[in-house]
Amino acid sequence: MIERARRTGTSFVLAAALARTGLTALRATAPGRRDRWERENHAGRTVDLCAGPACAVAVAVGTARVRPAAGFAVLAAGVCGAYDDAVGAGDPRRGFRAHLSALRNGEVTSGAVKLLGISAAGLAAGAVLKERPLDKVLAGVVIAGAAHLVNLVDVRPGRAGVSVLALGAPGLLRGGPGAEAAAAAMGSASAVLPDDLAGRTMLGDTGAHALGAALGVAVVAGNGRVGLAAHTVALVAAAVYGEKVSEAARSLV
Repeated sequence: MIERARRTGTSFVLAAALARTGLTALRATAPGRRDRWERENHAGRTVDLCAGPACAVAVAVGTARVRPAAGFAVLAAGVCGAYDDAVGAGDPRRGFRAHLSALRNGEVTSGAVKLLGISAAGLAAGAVLKERPLDKVLAGVVIAGAAHLVNLVDVRPGRAGVSVLALGAPGLLRGGPGAEAAAAAMGSASAVLPDDLAGRTMLGDTGAHALGAALGVAVVAGNGRVGLAAHTVALVAAAVYGEKVSEAARSLV
């Protein structure tokens, strides 16, 4: 019990330290042009995107301590999110249906790349983390679905970070690898949350997807088939609801 608590605490502290260090370093150097690291938030205020990559790398390292495959899935989710942050910033299309419709018409949007990439990474990780075929599929859906869920709530400063802390907390009670993955997500989110809440930085798709994928890994590592099935149903329902909200928002534009 003491050893498990120690490992969980180490995951939290390590991820928090890496995320904070990464945020500071990116702000100081701003690789490329500084304007590439800036976006306008919902209030019209200019904020930086440094929290996203900082969190993605930190939580990927933290979950890789649980299983390398888990770290790969988290990093892949962050990379796919980063691609959408960079390429899809001006794309007004939102939701799965809009991007899949474009794909059917021969247009590969950044949102479609993100959707397919994160889904593939989740399924690949699920195939390694679980033994039975159905469990592998459920695990992949949970990882990809959790990544989407955190991105879905990232609409105002701090909401994604607070959601990660709230959703990750129950996982700490289980102990074991699931608790370590949850702690890594919570540590990364908590390190950048003050700046996010203050409107100085934002997670973007990069950070939101990576943190969400880590929460998915925590669920996969701490649950059997029944738990995976229950989380799958909840995440699919959330995705369907989010799609309806996106469609309603588009109809008002």
